[in-house]
Amino acid sequence: MRQCPGRYVHGEGIPVGGTEARDGKGAAGSAGDAGGTGSAGGTGSAGGTGTTGGAGDANGPGGPPAPGGTADGAKVPAALTTPRGRRPVVAALMLGMALAAIDGTIVSTAVPQIVGDLGGFTVFSWLFSGYLLAVTVTLPVYGKLSDTFGRKPVLIAGIILFLVGSLLCAAAWNMGALIAFRVIQGLGGGALQGTVQTIAADLYPLKERPRIQAKLSTVWATSAVAGPVVGGLLAGYADWRWIFLINLPVGAIALWLVVRHLHEPARPRPKTRPRIDWAGALAVFATGTLLLTALVQGGIAWPWLSAPSLGLFAASAALAALTVVIERRAAEPIIPGWVWRRRTIASVNLALGAMGLLMVAPTVFLPTYAQSVLGLGPIAAGFVLSVMTLSWPVSAALSDRVYNRIGFRLTAIIGMSAALLILLAFPLLPYPGEPWQPALIMLLLGAALGLFQLPLIVGVQSTVGWAERGTTTASVLFCRQVGQSIGAAVFGAVANSVLAARLLDAPAPGLPDDLDAVARALEDPGALSAAATDHLRRAVDAAVDHVYIGAAGAAALALLALVVLAPRRFPVIAETATTEPMIAETTTTGPVTAQTVTTEPVNAEKDGKQGPAA
Repeated sequence: MRQCPGRYVHGEGIPVGGTEARDGKGAAGSAGDAGGTGSAGGTGSAGGTGTTGGAGDANGPGGPPAPGGTADGAKVPAALTTPRGRRPVVAALMLGMALAAIDGTIVSTAVPQIVGDLGGFTVFSWLFSGYLLAVTVTLPVYGKLSDTFGRKPVLIAGIILFLVGSLLCAAAWNMGALIAFRVIQGLGGGALQGTVQTIAADLYPLKERPRIQAKLSTVWATSAVAGPVVGGLLAGYADWRWIFLINLPVGAIALWLVVRHLHEPARPRPKTRPRIDWAGALAVFATGTLLLTALVQGGIAWPWLSAPSLGLFAASAALAALTVVIERRAAEPIIPGWVWRRRTIASVNLALGAMGLLMVAPTVFLPTYAQSVLGLGPIAAGFVLSVMTLSWPVSAALSDRVYNRIGFRLTAIIGMSAALLILLAFPLLPYPGEPWQPALIMLLLGAALGLFQLPLIVGVQSTVGWAERGTTTASVLFCRQVGQSIGAAVFGAVANSVLAARLLDAPAPGLPDDLDAVARALEDPGALSAAATDHLRRAVDAAVDHVYIGAAGAAALALLALVVLAPRRFPVIAETATTEPMIAETTTTGPVTAQTVTTEPVNAEKDGKQGPAA
């Protein structure tokens, strides 16, 4: 039994870092745009005095202090400012990321044992779909909560929720209970994915982000390779319930490190009590759940043009319209309008949504291609895919040497242009070919996507202050996850339609006509004639070729979003005195919480001058 291609897509990506105030004297916060909030400067661990806080340039109040200091000159906890103090926090982030990254891959290999023990073969797909839905739809909610109440409480709540879900999964008594508990796990996983990346952005300034990238990126690469192996070993030699129980010690260590070592700087108490947009959160959750359910189950549990599919799409469209109305009226919306009004953020969201779309081709369909066309075993097929996870983090960690010279946008355009050419090269591979040929394609694709994704997320995180970074990061991850879900539905339909067309003139009657059934039939070649086996393999080859052509189309959409919508230079907020000096005029006789300043923020992209506002 296998995880069916085109159905379940888990987040694939390389974690990114962000900015923080460095040691020494904090810089003045940049002005908010159109009523936004400026970030106040602060002191680093060296004990320099904080400069004045930024103010909104159109009735916007001065914002909260940026990480690294407080506006009144209070000393910042060393955990956020010194490399030694950051080490336990980084260790906690890596462990938390590992919990979310390995969860999907480790469960997939134990499905036969789980179904054999609990039953529920007809609904086991929701072990993956339920988790994916919960992670995706909660990302915007956790992003807003982290901006409102701080990263630490949200991360702690996410770890606890994930561990409670893991414990419940290990105690599940039937498939229905296990699916419900997987949803609880996903609710915690959404907090882990978004908040870990936001904290990484708070910890490291722009020049030091390759350091955290090299560490966090290895978590995804290791999880992709180790997850299936560990899951198979536990299911085969122990019990599938240990797949969930091993999360408990890992999560407990991460939780202790976060509680003990993560110290967020004090922020000014708001004049009014923060209000949580519960109506907006519920509307976002309901809209995302219906939409993703339609995408995940359409063409599998029911036909695309059936009443369930059409009803779910219609309901999700209606709820989306209602969500827009609610968010426009909310004082503190879960998904603020500025996420889509700012060109930089909107273009990055669309570009990474398109990247999520194209990622379905290698992560879902390549293993089936390797086994069905090349005749490789599961482990060898996994290696063909895993080489992409080797080149991706290396390329991402070195991308700063490129974007520091030519800018974020142009670096991402180069990376996606290379990915487009690489995806178009896949259909040119010979039939049946050698395993090293698709492996080389994946190695190059990982390098290209690492050069594309990291500069965009680092760049977009650097255009916002502390109070908006969580929401911005969550919107990027949300769009990428939705793109993957759309890609799974669209490319699954493309693959099955190509298979059905190719099998109309099959040399033997009764051959399967969908990708899952074909893959299962090819696992037992003795049941088919040589001609029928060759015909099925050629049909799978043609189907995967069409999927890669579709992925190339998604790459073209990402390029279009960058070329048409993205500003030529991202409006990066100035960091601190370790970058180019800021030009500031202040009038102050003592520590204040916020003052109006005239600044020219440093553009960390290229030459120390601010690019045009987005």
